[in-house]
Parts: sequence; C-alpha cells; structure tokens
Amino acid sequence: MGSLVWLLQWPIRALVLLIVAWLPLGVEVSSFPVALLSAVVIGLLGTLLIWPLKVVLGPIWAVTSLGGLISPVSLLFNWVITVILFGLAAWLIQGFRLKNGVVSAILGGIVYAVLSTVFLRILGLDVDFTRASALMSALPVA
Repeated sequence: MGSLVWLLQWPIRALVLLIVAWLPLGVEVSSFPVALLSAVVIGLLGTLLIWPLKVVLGPIWAVTSLGGLISPVSLLFNWVITVILFGLAAWLIQGFRLKNGVVSAILGGIVYAVLSTVFLRILGLDVDFTRASALMSALPVA
C-alpha cells in the first residue's frame, strides 16, 4: 500500500499546485500536465536533496535553534528547504514560472506545503519521512 500512497499523492499535489497558481502569489502553471510533472519533480528533488540541504544548513540550524530546543527555528529551516525545492522545480520545468522570483518562491512554496499537508491528511494519504524511508528500505515501521 505504501507505493500506492506515493502514486496517489502526486495528482493531489498537482491539484494543490494549480490552486497555488490560481492564488495571487506570482506562481504560474500552464496546465495540469505541467502541474503533475512539477509535483513529481518537487517530490524527487526533495528525496534526492533533503540530506545534502540539511547537511549544508545543519550547522546554522544547530546554532540558531540551540540544537533543536527552539521549535519555530526548526520549522523555519524546513520551510527554507521547501522554498528551495519549489524554486528549483520552477527553474527546471517549462510552464512552471515564478513571476516575482524569490518572493513568489517563498509564498508559493509555503502555501504549497501547507495545502498539500492539509489535503493529504484529510484524504488519509500523508506519509511522513520516517515511514517513507522505511517503506523504501523494506524495514518494518515501528
């Protein structure tokens, strides 16, 4: 069921991306196929780049959050990573555009992350990173 959940997430995230594009945030998506491709690319970039980004941003996070004691700082760093992935996907995909550059990446990335989380939880399709990594490595989930 784990792989099926991942497959079901992509069209939902594509619809969320279309909603984000509909909002006045400076995000443009030309069509549903472009939104679907963008959702896949954002997911793949997240899978491939999450650890390198955390290694690069880790020392800054450790100092500013006092080793994780200050939760809002940890949340902020997760959002920074989301914005970076959102901006990278827009840069890579023709038809997915950020009209206002970094501002659109920040607003779009944050709204995309929040709406994706809400919709996936409502639909029961949310898979946290620990469960996802266990599914990919075929380890039992505790």
